[in-house]
Amino acid sequence: MNANWVKVIIAAFFEVLWVIGLKHAGGFWEWTGTVIAIYISFYLKIMASRQLPVGTVYAVFVGLGTVGTVLSDWVFFDVPLNLAKILLISLLLAGVIGLKLVTKDNVEEGSAS
Repeated sequence: MNANWVKVIIAAFFEVLWVIGLKHAGGFWEWTGTVIAIYISFYLKIMASRQLPVGTVYAVFVGLGTVGTVLSDWVFFDVPLNLAKILLISLLLAGVIGLKLVTKDNVEEGSAS
């Protein structure tokens, strides 16, 4: 896994933070943290898209963000997780992993990223 895929994964993590922030932020500092998470998330996604196909980056970003948000709701906010959600999350993760496996990086050998 190269640095660009790591950027996508970190961007998805920050996506989960800002999505939670949009729902639960109530004060100045919570909104500030939400805005910072949005900035970091999109910055990393844009940087990764310079070397990876944009469509694949976006699909992986949204897929991982969706899985992270559903799991965060379950773990931190006691939202029920049923068999249908588990199966659909598994299907989504299979698609994200499949896209990552079949996508070639645009980075030439020996070039710095």
